Amino acid sequence: QVQLVEFGGGLVQAGGSLRLSCVASGRVFSSYGMGWFRQAPGKERDFVAVISWNGGMTYYVDSVKGRFTISRDNAVNTVTLQMNNLKPEDTAVYYCARASTFQALTVMSAYEHWGQGIQVTVSS
Repeated sequence: QVQLVEFGGGLVQAGGSLRLSCVASGRVFSSYGMGWFRQAPGKERDFVAVISWNGGMTYYVDSVKGRFTISRDNAVNTVTLQMNNLKPEDTAVYYCARASTFQALTVMSAYEHWGQGIQVTVSS
């Protein structure tokens, strides 16, 4: 059974940084694409950043390009989202997810395993 656990959320002032980590259980982490999604109050869950099985491909939503970086370490079953220059509009619950394939896919339907979510709040 796959379990995903997120760490690193919290409250930060605008312009600050946070680093989210997601640790996955299971032996085949390295075979799958991973993603970070977020859901703001009253809004639908949307993709933020995704990464392919070996880190060779990454995609970002336009609003975070140049500020967020997704990376992975397959040796320790971890995917990380480094978030810099945070803005109040980044406030949301952030979810880690594992895709059903090795690719970096941006659609939620491609992800079959989800973490419990972690709150990120950016104050102005």
